[in-house]
Amino acid sequence: MLTALTTLLSHYKRHPGQLAMLLLGLWVAGALWSGVQAINTSARDSYARAEALFTTGLDRLERRDGEPLSRDDFLRLRRAGLPVSPLLQGEMEAPDGTTLTVIGIEPFTLPGDNAFASAGSSGELTDFLAPPWQTRVAPDTLPALGLSQREAAGAEPPLGEGRLPPLTLVPSLPPDTLVMDIAAAAILLDAGPRLSRLVTDPGALESAPQGLVLTRSTTLVSPGQLTESFHLNLTAMALLALVVGLFIVQAALGLALEQRLGLLRTLRALGVSGRALVGLLALELVLLGLIGALAGIVSGVWLARLLLPDVAATLGSLYGADVAVTLNLPWHYWLGGLGVTLGGLLLAGSGVLWRAARLSVLGLGQAQAWRHGFYRQLRGMVLTGGIVALAGLALWAWLTRQPAGEGLMAGFGLMAALLLASALLLSPLLALLLAGLGRMVRRQPLAQWALADLQLQLPRLALAMMALLIALSANLGVSSMVGGFRLTFLDWLDQRLVADFYLRPPPEQFEEVQAWLAGLGEVEELLPTRHAEATLVAIEDSDDSRPLFLPVGLYGITPGAALIPRWPLLETQAGRDAAWRDFAAGEAFVNEQLAIDQGLAPGDRLTLSAPGGQETLTVAAVYPDYGNTRGEVLLATPQLAQRFAAAPSSIGILLAPGAGGETLAEALQRRFDFGSDALIDQREVKRMSIDIFERTFTITRALSALTLAVAALALLASLLAQARDRRRRLAPLWALGVPRARLVAVQLAQLGGTALFVGALALPLGTLLALGLVAVINVAAFGWRLPLHVFPGDMMLTLATAVGVALAAAALPAIRLWRTPPRALLVEESA
Repeated sequence: MLTALTTLLSHYKRHPGQLAMLLLGLWVAGALWSGVQAINTSARDSYARAEALFTTGLDRLERRDGEPLSRDDFLRLRRAGLPVSPLLQGEMEAPDGTTLTVIGIEPFTLPGDNAFASAGSSGELTDFLAPPWQTRVAPDTLPALGLSQREAAGAEPPLGEGRLPPLTLVPSLPPDTLVMDIAAAAILLDAGPRLSRLVTDPGALESAPQGLVLTRSTTLVSPGQLTESFHLNLTAMALLALVVGLFIVQAALGLALEQRLGLLRTLRALGVSGRALVGLLALELVLLGLIGALAGIVSGVWLARLLLPDVAATLGSLYGADVAVTLNLPWHYWLGGLGVTLGGLLLAGSGVLWRAARLSVLGLGQAQAWRHGFYRQLRGMVLTGGIVALAGLALWAWLTRQPAGEGLMAGFGLMAALLLASALLLSPLLALLLAGLGRMVRRQPLAQWALADLQLQLPRLALAMMALLIALSANLGVSSMVGGFRLTFLDWLDQRLVADFYLRPPPEQFEEVQAWLAGLGEVEELLPTRHAEATLVAIEDSDDSRPLFLPVGLYGITPGAALIPRWPLLETQAGRDAAWRDFAAGEAFVNEQLAIDQGLAPGDRLTLSAPGGQETLTVAAVYPDYGNTRGEVLLATPQLAQRFAAAPSSIGILLAPGAGGETLAEALQRRFDFGSDALIDQREVKRMSIDIFERTFTITRALSALTLAVAALALLASLLAQARDRRRRLAPLWALGVPRARLVAVQLAQLGGTALFVGALALPLGTLLALGLVAVINVAAFGWRLPLHVFPGDMMLTLATAVGVALAAAALPAIRLWRTPPRALLVEESA
């Protein structure tokens, strides 16, 4: 058996290109999959560490007037018997420029099942509470402090104007976070008696004490929940790349088996049983798979290190989630990556093994046995593709009956069914197209030969074309979604950022600053805003009333002459003008997220908790709120201040024509001693928002480009693998007088035309994918829907990409054909 295995492997010594393509397919497939899983694993580890840091599981109290809490507030509430605990939080810059979060806690009163409440042994608690105190820090924060793990224990590195208390390593902490006793934190941050917030066990307080705002823990959604869809999208893209890479593997395996038909016949004739032969082929797969999978995992870790900073920036800007920029990979990551890659390899090779097992000894000696087997499979592809398409239709029908915002996994299943059905039906469609074109060009011998030759190539090209179709469709769908998001986002920014400048004065000066600004001649209009938190306790529509307990945000805007024309509304009851009149009179707008989540429509009534009891509001309209992750209710600013005692937030300032912002900034600084950063230019806000957006989709664009590159490799692998056989079939044409230049042109036209057909199929398929992404995936993941945008330029680029990828893949075989001497063609034909 060892001799038989060595004999099978000797094929790759004679055909090193096939071995290279086989290992390349495993390598790129494993690298993309392992890289994304490394990113996801590291990010989820950061979420787990962040959630362990008493951030999302506790109710919190803050002052209603926006002023910072003080030590006296804490003492007053504790003396009143309320189980609250103080937290002090601030930021400081590390020596290398990293922003570090400093958190001061009081472990005796800190609620919840938290390691810091007990701090281990009594001796450890004493060290934490008593000078010189302790700084608890995660190991991956040490580089920012200029330390290694060996130097960390007990070190007191400088930070800001002082030095940190002695360091103690705690791996469960999130990155770039320093936890210490609140007294040590107050000294380090120079906070005096100021506190950031008070926290308590969920539900421990029925209502907020006088002058405070209570934010329930249910409002503080954990980073893991918020980012679930983002990581699911990454996983879907990585799985797509894995599938496309395995197409390379299957194409290389199919060709290797076809070229070894004679060898297999000889081994069978020498007494090797069919079962043993299939077992040896499977062992060959495992050996090659281990090499390719290990290389892929190592490359995946390198790719993850390269992409992780952009992913961390994306998650931070979208969800406020802190993700470490260093990888933290557990042992099961390595086994998981190896298992998925080997499992995919065995799945890709299972068809090859099955067909090899079914071929008889005499069949192994027939040159066309493999090709005939492929054409028999076309009927199976049509049947399987039809079944998958019906399953996709069933999923779509099921999704239409689900509440809006539900069915994220089913939505991805629908997208997968659409791609799989299209890929399975591609080869039968190509076979029908070639047969039809062959009947149309009977009077053109060279064209008829080219089509017949393309039919002979179809078994080997089918998988590569399927990979190209999937990659092109996914790229078009994702680019349409991202491009549509970008257009919608920019329009939304222009509509929401109405004012020329935005000012955030201290809450105690808000009224004074507003009155002073109203008297300036260069100010045309003021748009003050307010913010509060409330609980939606009941919803009443035309049919019934249902109780609820849902925390929502309350925002107040000023419906002025500049704001009303530019603020978008999705649904109204009696038209846009009537909705704004009702809004000014005290009715509410709700954002799309809340409307989809609770099935709200204009005319419904909301009952909300308020400082004076409860308030009932009528929904006048639904408005888009792209990028938000929670439900919000919008009221006119005077109504929100009067009915919900909302704290002031900002003042939008519209300047009169010809007025300059520099003059206003100088006047504010002279009158109120504001800093230069108190007045925010709308253009700067927009620039920062667009920068965040562009970084948000860096990872998506990178994976799309890599997936397309893998599809091009699959096509190149197929062409290079059959280049020798193709030259043999071209030799008789050259001998009949067809110049090599025309033979090269025919070869390029064959592949370019086929790729053009695949690109044409990718256009409607990519559009359907974009529709599914914005209408199903986005709604289920985020609670709001994007409008569908179709970009003709992207469609033309898709067609050009399809043809360009095919011609680039065909270029090397064509150049070899061009450089092959005529005598060599005849020698190959006679070989």
